[in-house]
Amino acid sequence: MIATMRIDSVTGLLLAARQVLCPHYDARPPGAVPELIVVHGISLPAGEFGGAWIDRLFCGNLPADAHPSFASIAALRVSAHCVIRRDGETSQYVPFLARAWHAGESQYGAREACNDFSIGIELEGTDSVAYTTPQYDGLAALIGALCVAFPTLSATRVVGHSDIAPGRKRDPGPAFDWPRLRALLA
Repeated sequence: MIATMRIDSVTGLLLAARQVLCPHYDARPPGAVPELIVVHGISLPAGEFGGAWIDRLFCGNLPADAHPSFASIAALRVSAHCVIRRDGETSQYVPFLARAWHAGESQYGAREACNDFSIGIELEGTDSVAYTTPQYDGLAALIGALCVAFPTLSATRVVGHSDIAPGRKRDPGPAFDWPRLRALLA
């Protein structure tokens, strides 16, 4: 059974989530509201799970010398609204009412700059390692809560980062089971 989640409509915070509010976000443009949910995949270092590296990246204090792969990403100003860890724990970094910096150069249909009108959800994972049952359950519960809090969102407008930035991004990758998520959302 999928747990129920709730979002505070005034603060844009996911109740009962681990809060790690980061500095890498800003206000959505005037009149912009969440209309799209973008699923990402992340692991730091690549292929390793657990630890504080994702928190540190999103909060702007990832040490460039802690791992050889960090030198090229430590100075990035990136974030997502939430990360769902392998065990299903959800952490929130940016209030849903604000614009997280997760999509980069992107386009959905004829609309560019997807950060302006989307919610970014990172799943701890890789292109080649199956995501976990707690992650699918947590993602489905979060999408359900988002659709309740923001009537402009729909479970039918959930895409991968690869869908809005083709050729530039591959996540959440072939390891992500879209039919499984769609069945949970039905």
